[in-house]
Order: sequence, then structure tokens, then C-alpha cells
Amino acid sequence: MILKANLLDEKAVRRSLVRISHEIIEKNKGVEELVLVGIKRRGYPLAERIGAHIESIEGVSVPVGYVDISLYRDDITEIKDMPKVNNSDLGVPIKGKKVILVDDVLFTCRTARAAIDAIIDVGRPQSIQLAVLIDRGHKELPIRADYVGKNIPTSKSEIIAVEIEEIDGVDSVKIYEGTVI
Repeated sequence: MILKANLLDEKAVRRSLVRISHEIIEKNKGVEELVLVGIKRRGYPLAERIGAHIESIEGVSVPVGYVDISLYRDDITEIKDMPKVNNSDLGVPIKGKKVILVDDVLFTCRTARAAIDAIIDVGRPQSIQLAVLIDRGHKELPIRADYVGKNIPTSKSEIIAVEIEEIDGVDSVKIYEGTVI
């Protein structure tokens, strides 16, 4: 893979998440009945950060849970390792709540669809909204993000790499040319 550009540094990632937090509060007219659910792996720490930003803005703690979509993937036969059976408990009650689903990158929308299926299997929320740090295009399903940190049009041969402090030790978004080895 060949690095093409550093798209977001630590400060830009933070600014994007703060902006998304403000947009969530504004669109929902506050935080009543709001729940954040991060898609494992990088979506969950991003959801926790958005929750912390919302708390610092509104003075109210918003519950944060996570969803593991391994069993809901529609490309399971294309994945090398069989997924493990994971607990369907999201860690937060969602019945009748406004769920903000959080992920790092929106690409084909298949991950978002799988997460929506997993959430609905657990309970019936009032609504589900989608927040992503990066929307790179190439949707294969009619799903769009309600909150986007940055739109980055890409070719299918490009790779967006999101690194976050909690997992990778640094916050950054980079774009590479080439295929994953």
C-alpha cells in the first residue's frame, strides 16, 4: 500500500467528533431518550467519545453501548475465519429510545445494515440514526449517514485507514492506494 495523504490528524478527528456531538443534540432537540451504540471495533470508542462530548455540552450522561455484527454479516462466506457467537446484549436498553449508531467508516453500507439488524433483534427503538467519522462513498444499499465527520470520495482501489487512540495509540485518518495484503 502506498500512502497518498494524511486526511485527518488528532485535532481534526476531535473537531469532527465535537461537531457531530453538537449536531446530534440539535437534531434531537436535546438528549432525552438518546442512546449511543458503537459498532465494534472502532465505532465503540468513537461512541464513547461522542458521549463524553455530549455530557460536557449538555451536562447529562448519555448511555453508550456496543454492537458486534459478526453474525449479521451477509458476506460471511467471504470472511476467512468463522465468526464467534457473541452476546446480543448491547449493554444499554434501546426499546423506545433514539439510537445513534456510530462507526468509523461508511463504505458499502453492509456493516451499517448488519448493525441495524442486530439492534432490531434486541428491541424496537423509536428511531435509529447513523453517525460516521468518514463517508467514502460506494454505497451498495440505500443507507445514508445522518452525521458525517468528513466526506471523502474515493476510488475502489483506495483504502481509508482510521486509527484511534484507544486501539492504535494515535488518532488519524489516512488514504492509501493499493490493496490490503
